[in-house]
Order: sequence, then C-alpha cells, then structure tokens
Amino acid sequence: MKVLFLQPNLADVRSADAMEPLVFAILKSLTPADVEVALRDERVEPIPDEESADLVAMTIQTFTARRAYQLAAQFRGRGIPVVAGGHHPTLLPEEVLRHVDAVVMGDAEGIWPQLLADARSGRLRRLYRGPQPPLTSGLIPDRTIFAGKKYLPIHPVQFGRGCRYACDFCSVHAFYGTSLRYRPVADLVAELAALSGRMVFLVDDNLFADPARARELLQAVAPLGLRWVCQASIDVAADASMLDLLSRSGCCCVLIGFESLRRGNLVQMGKAANLALPDYDSAVARIRRRGMMVYGTFVFGYDADDETVFAEAADFAIRNKLCLANFNPLVPIPGTPLFRRLAAEGRLLFPAWWLAPDYRYGMATFRPRSMTEAELTAGCFWARKRFNALGTIVRRVLDRQANGHNLQQLALFLAANLTSRREIFRKQGLALGPDGGLCESP
Repeated sequence: MKVLFLQPNLADVRSADAMEPLVFAILKSLTPADVEVALRDERVEPIPDEESADLVAMTIQTFTARRAYQLAAQFRGRGIPVVAGGHHPTLLPEEVLRHVDAVVMGDAEGIWPQLLADARSGRLRRLYRGPQPPLTSGLIPDRTIFAGKKYLPIHPVQFGRGCRYACDFCSVHAFYGTSLRYRPVADLVAELAALSGRMVFLVDDNLFADPARARELLQAVAPLGLRWVCQASIDVAADASMLDLLSRSGCCCVLIGFESLRRGNLVQMGKAANLALPDYDSAVARIRRRGMMVYGTFVFGYDADDETVFAEAADFAIRNKLCLANFNPLVPIPGTPLFRRLAAEGRLLFPAWWLAPDYRYGMATFRPRSMTEAELTAGCFWARKRFNALGTIVRRVLDRQANGHNLQQLALFLAANLTSRREIFRKQGLALGPDGGLCESP
C-alpha cells in the first residue's frame, strides 16, 4: 500500500516562504513500516499528472480549499480515494465531503492507524473524528519525509495546541475550543536536540497560554544553545522574569498578534490580552531591550477602522522597528463567530469567498462599516508596500538593539524581509487555484 501525502497551494505559483508541513511528519511517524509513504507539496514542487498511490491524504486550509478540490477530482477520477483533514474539513465537513471520499475532523493522530486499516480493507468511512486526549507521549515527528524539498531553513516544532483566549476571528478557537494540550517536555527536548544547523519555530499559537508549563519548557531548552522563534500574546511583555528567561533560552524573535491599535476593535474582537496593557510601544520596548526581535500582525476592517487606520499601523510598526509585519484585511473564516455575525448582518461579499471565481488574494471579503471594500483592499496593500519599502528595511536593519543584535539575527532579518517583500508582490491579486478550474459555490 502506498499513501501520498498532499499539500495543496493556494494558487498556481511556487512559494519562497513555505515551511515544512509538520502534520505529515507526525503522521509519517505513526504509519506502519510496510506502508510506502511519499509527500508532494505543491508550494515547492509540481505534482506529476500520473502520480500513483493507493490513498491520498491532504490537509486543507480555507485558502487552499478550491485548489484542494481540483486535485481531489483529478485523483478520484483515476480511482484513487482521497481523505482530507485540517481546519477547513473540521469546520465545514459537509462541503468537503462533496469533493473527497473521507474527512477527518479534529487532530488525525488518534485515528490514523484505524483509517489506514480501513483503507487497506477497502472500507474507508466517510467521517472520522479525531479524539482529543493528551498529545501522544514518545511521538517524535519523522522529518525524513521532507528530504530534498526546498523549505525555509527553519524547523516547525510544536509543544502544545489550543489557546485560552477566544478572539472572534480565530479559527484556532473554533477548531480546539477552550482545551489546552501539551507534549511532555522531555519529548520536545529530545526532538530539539536531534535538530542541527537550522532555526526552530515553536508554532504553538500562544506558547505562554500556560505560564507554568512555559517556564518549565524554557528552562529545559536553554542548555541546548538553539536559536528559535515563537508566537505569544502581548501580555507576556508584562512579565519581566518570563522575558528574561525567554531571552536566555535562545529566543531571538517573538511573533505577536497586535491586531489593532484601536481599543474599540480590540473589544469587538475579544482580544482580552491586548486590552490588559496600557500601550503597545512600551510592551515592544521591553521585549526588544532583551535583544529579541518583534514580528507583528495586524488586521483591518473591524467597525472602528476607517481609511486612516493603515498609516497609523504602518507608522507604529516602523517606529517600533518591528522585524516583520503583516497587514491583512480581516478574513471571516467559516466556523468562527466573526463569519456567523457578518453572514447574519448580510455583509459578506461572497457566500463562500474561498470558492468564488471572482475572489483574489488580498481582497476584502465583506463590507466594512467605516470604509468601502475597495478602500480596505487598497489600504492593506499600501501598508504592506510602505513597511516593506527598501528604505524602511534599511532603517530597520540598522537597529543594533534587536534586528542587528548579532550576525545571526542580522542574517535572519535580511533573509526574512527580502523574502516577505517578494512574496507580497507575487501573491497580491492571485486567483485561488489555477484558472479554468473548479468554480462552484456551496
């Protein structure tokens, strides 16, 4: 039996910023030795027209759904069954089941052996629900599946899943609810110790959701001498001892979802961690004083946003010398409170933007209250161009406190900024999926 793991791309282009798809390394480690396994990642390589397999297993995010359905149709047309998992199939299983043979809802580890046994016997069920026990003890992702593929030189590693906050736009909360689950610290340290010569990205949505566990992890990681990046809620900046430990453990960059500079928006989105701080500038300063870079993300389109919000956010990001910044239109993901609210208010521009043939990457998908949809689309792209202009990159790279704190961080800063600048211009306005493909709506 041969299983083909498949990672669809959002459009018909190769990506320069693709990271290893960790889910497939996890599933590879749970696959019996007598099952042949291959990975095709459309973000970094083409998929041969006659790729053979007995089962195709793909992960689908909302932005890749249209392309995933096109690929599923091609494989199923050759008699090869397709199973899909990920956030989109979990939140919209009925839609996805119209295009594939089976859907996995939730995390796949707990049901993967049974699913493979069912596929071997030709009795694949239509729907599998992954249980949510503690993360499997002793499980080390098998990264040999990534050999020879051109990913970013940074390993994604996961400690825990879930987030204690419930922002109304967030698909993580819609997927996991309020549950928080963690691997044993010893397992994570063993995985990290086996990685050599590359950066590490701890991909937990909020590494500090459980402060006690975070401290245990940082203390265990510090002796490894790694350089790594993590995601955190902004309230970590209020804990000086945690920041000191974070820096000593090897963290060189913290990704923070600022989301908005306007309090009314933060209240509307339920961003409790951000509301607890008096201001963002001092929070960023406390992180940067310890030699760590800050990568910020912002979303635009909440009700307190008007056409002046883009310059406000770009000025903040440049003034605070953020190493990277994302300026995105607010995107309603199915299954989130935001999507349900905008649908109930009749403000969605597309019933299902991820399948709409007229949708283009970077476009507004709903009608904002205080600006037009065209202003939202143009404003986000303007902020991206301003922050990533060569002049602002040069000014930020001269920062010796964090961005240029040492040669390693300087090299990381330059590589990340040049890649981000290139990808921004390549992806803006792209259609999802190749032209002439599936154009249906649910």
